[in-house]
Amino acid sequence: MSLFDKNDLKFVGWNIIFAVIIAAAILIGLLVWLRGYTQHGVEVNVVDVRGLVLAEAEPLLAAQGLKMQVIDSTYSDKVPFGTIVEQDPKPDSHAKNGRLVYVTINATTKRQITMPNLQDMSYRQAETTLRGLGLRVDTVYDYEPSAFRDLVLDVKANGNSVKPGEKIPVGTKVRLVVGYGRGTEQVEVPSVIGLTLQDARSLLLSHRLTVGAVNYDEPAEEGVTQYIYHQTPGAGDYLLEGETVALKLSADLSKTVSGNNNEKDEDEWF
Repeated sequence: MSLFDKNDLKFVGWNIIFAVIIAAAILIGLLVWLRGYTQHGVEVNVVDVRGLVLAEAEPLLAAQGLKMQVIDSTYSDKVPFGTIVEQDPKPDSHAKNGRLVYVTINATTKRQITMPNLQDMSYRQAETTLRGLGLRVDTVYDYEPSAFRDLVLDVKANGNSVKPGEKIPVGTKVRLVVGYGRGTEQVEVPSVIGLTLQDARSLLLSHRLTVGAVNYDEPAEEGVTQYIYHQTPGAGDYLLEGETVALKLSADLSKTVSGNNNEKDEDEWF
């Protein structure tokens, strides 16, 4: 006698068929859902947003179903500030709906560099230093009398002196003030008492004189402003163009009004 009769076998067979049909339907439904979820096969041509600002580029990409993300910024004086200079994916390439488009923008302001101290540096070395920082150096120099030839006395931008430590935009055109040696005319020495070393240097330079020996009453501390309280020669004396004025500085501002600031005391300087 058979363990299962024909009706039982028929019942089992139909159950297996139904199970296969149900499994196939579930698999097909899953594949259709995944196809829609991943937007499989749905692609768009990526619009070119280079040269646009972010506010212009974002709606254009959104209209294509794309999203935008800024990943970097750079600086170039050849394209407008704040505009997109690079994008990934590239323009006219294919991307799926919802894809992120990564963009690099040109900085909205020029990068600033710190002016180094170039005084008493050869003008050739100063040119190399400034160009390495991204500044443009005028091929025309301003010449002033100086104790030494071909050394930098000052750096100017738009006719104004740029002090060491001052910030200046990359790409700025600067001009070097270079010494050509002592002149033949007598010039009156101005008073630099109470000024900082940099301000004194600028004032003396405007009188066609330069800074000579510099001494401090106490070791100079970084970040502490020092003021000139003694100069040799004193204010009102006369020197040849390009000659030097020795200076003595202190962090104690009261020394600048203590009197006898212009006395010549050669032993103090050497």
